[in-house]
Amino acid sequence: MPTRSKWQGLPTEAINPATLAIDKVPAAGIVDLMIAEDRKMLAAVQRERDRIALGADMLAKALRKGGRVVFVGAGTSGRLGVLESAEMPPTFGTDPDIVQAIMAGGKGAILKAKEGSEDNYEEGARQINRLSPTKNDVVVGVSASGMTSFVRGALTSGRQAGARIIFVTCDPRTELQAFVDLTIAPGVGPEVIAGSTRLKAGTATKLVLNMITTGAMILIGKTYGNLMVDVQINSDKLRDRARRIVQMVTGVEGDEVDKLLKKANWNVKAAIVMQKTGLSHAKALTRLRKSKDSVREAIGEDIEPRLRNLISE
Repeated sequence: MPTRSKWQGLPTEAINPATLAIDKVPAAGIVDLMIAEDRKMLAAVQRERDRIALGADMLAKALRKGGRVVFVGAGTSGRLGVLESAEMPPTFGTDPDIVQAIMAGGKGAILKAKEGSEDNYEEGARQINRLSPTKNDVVVGVSASGMTSFVRGALTSGRQAGARIIFVTCDPRTELQAFVDLTIAPGVGPEVIAGSTRLKAGTATKLVLNMITTGAMILIGKTYGNLMVDVQINSDKLRDRARRIVQMVTGVEGDEVDKLLKKANWNVKAAIVMQKTGLSHAKALTRLRKSKDSVREAIGEDIEPRLRNLISE
């Protein structure tokens, strides 16, 4: 009798009955099959709505306390965590230390797969310990299969240090649910290509990570309405975006926008508060700190009616 592997029963390793003949259809048929499977994936993410919202709240609370968010993963899951951490500073003006990521195999594994490294439980523990996690931090383990040893090692050490633990997986049956503070587990079912978790599982994971990070950043005041008011001005495109945001919110136009932004050291939030209140740059920053970094609270205005008028013109 053949020996049953420990991976054989995982949802991510199962054979998908809907795509058994995928190698016999033309390119358009392959696309149709993948779109049909992605619709199932979206429904699976929708079922995790409440847990995703709780995850965003957990991250926001940690960030308000001066804590950090650390993503841990291997392979596709690890790269998705790296992507989230890399995109927080330019989008939301966060310090690079605030949202970090570690992945099995180190930085080199981001561009070139190092599959065996995911089996190293001790290395996961060592990498998280190098960051000296505290009770104010949240460690987000990402493992489509729910079995990655590297991730489990990191989560175990993070838990021992008192950090809050979120586990994002595509196996709703994972036994880690009793060990972590929150499990987000969209049951996406068998992949189009059996075991290829860069497909539905990867897309579902990307959606979940997008939602918990973006939700957290909105909750801590990194947007005004849906405007990116903490954008970092480090390219021509982002400089133009800063100008347009200030113009939309304040009504200031032309060269006056640049003059205002220069007075604010190209800090979009400060520029808005300065124009709306008549405060100096220093006092505008003080007003923002007292308002918990919220433009809405600092100026006492709701941006939604103005934006609705602008987009309807």
